Amino acid sequence: MFFRGQTIGKYRIVSALGSGGFGSVYLAEDTWIDKKVALKVPHKQGLDFSELLKEPRLLASMSHPNIVTVLTAEKQDDIFFIVMEYVQGETLEEKILRDGALDVALALDLTCQICNAVDHAHRAGILHRDLRPGNMLVSDTGLLKVTDFGTSRFLEIAVHGTTIIGSPPYMAPEQFHGKAVFASDIYSIGVTMYQMLTGTLPYATPSPADLDRLMKGELVSSPRLRNPKVPKGIADIVLRALAPELTVRYSRPSEVLEDVLAARETVRRPGRAESGRDDHVADIQSRLRARDTPQPSFCWHCRKPLQARTAKCPFCGEIQ
Repeated sequence: MFFRGQTIGKYRIVSALGSGGFGSVYLAEDTWIDKKVALKVPHKQGLDFSELLKEPRLLASMSHPNIVTVLTAEKQDDIFFIVMEYVQGETLEEKILRDGALDVALALDLTCQICNAVDHAHRAGILHRDLRPGNMLVSDTGLLKVTDFGTSRFLEIAVHGTTIIGSPPYMAPEQFHGKAVFASDIYSIGVTMYQMLTGTLPYATPSPADLDRLMKGELVSSPRLRNPKVPKGIADIVLRALAPELTVRYSRPSEVLEDVLAARETVRRPGRAESGRDDHVADIQSRLRARDTPQPSFCWHCRKPLQARTAKCPFCGEIQ
């Protein structure tokens, strides 16, 4: 809809960033303040104006470092668009397609950021309904931001979403019946975790004939079968997030986050020495010293310094 070099209002189009089912996104420059921004242009421009304002209003109701920030919404030359912060980096989908299975520690770090974003949205009464790596931006510094709330809705009054919306490989079983609930987003997080840990989806896009098996959980196998490096504790978290029964599945992102934080303590960090007697002894000695002399640390999220053995960051409030 826009082309490079075009000026619309005070924005000059720099390049196209991508296109999805609900709109196209462009990198633009705010010529008034010399700042790069992202412009999202919905494909359906003929919708009622209040419907067009739905996504920016949802985004404006939230403020979280792991959710893309909406700056404003405008209509210029009869074209409606949303102005958002520009995140320099790539989508999580692009990263997985390029690198395949991610390092377990990195996958868990990104999972924590996803859970923080979704937990914030759920607390605001917002159900995303289309969580997937293609809707998650990873900055050059490793900060993840969830975006594309075009399919989201408030669940403060309704019991569940009644429209069949989402990307089939990431949709929970109940979504195929138009009964999306907050736990449906947890299922999507589980699929995303599986993909980060193995480089592949847990199953192909379900066909109508596969729905019964999906409801029974017969399409999902442990991520350890595809990547033996995945610890059993992490695999168990993924499988619980992918449970077809709502009574078995995690009900809140904070529950996933809590289990991931506990499990990742056992995951070997990148760059640490591999197995060997000397390394094992050195590791034990290091742990003993750490008990006697608490070491300063930094928040995994905002990178600000923390007091030793702090469980919660006093700056951004994230659990360590």
